[in-house]
Amino acid sequence: MVIGVCKINLLIGEAFSLKEKRRILKSLIERLKSRFNASIAEIGLNDKWQSAVIGIACVSNEGGHIDSTLASIIEFVENDGRVIITDYNTEKIYV
Repeated sequence: MVIGVCKINLLIGEAFSLKEKRRILKSLIERLKSRFNASIAEIGLNDKWQSAVIGIACVSNEGGHIDSTLASIIEFVENDGRVIITDYNTEKIYV
């Protein structure tokens, strides 16, 4: 079993309040969850209205599948015009 985790730091230029940030993040997270079979949540910078950190986790029996899934998720987020990725890191854990 392979567990893939990814942490993505985001800049949300369109958000001018915490309410707008939550709306944008909720939409992005729901779109990611429906498109990719992964668990996704906001994990940091909850009180900053133009920044966010999201965490992603997925499980597979192949490391290559984890790599392609996380790469697709990162590409999907990069192509969302509402947010900018400022940093990200990925890790695979073999169990």
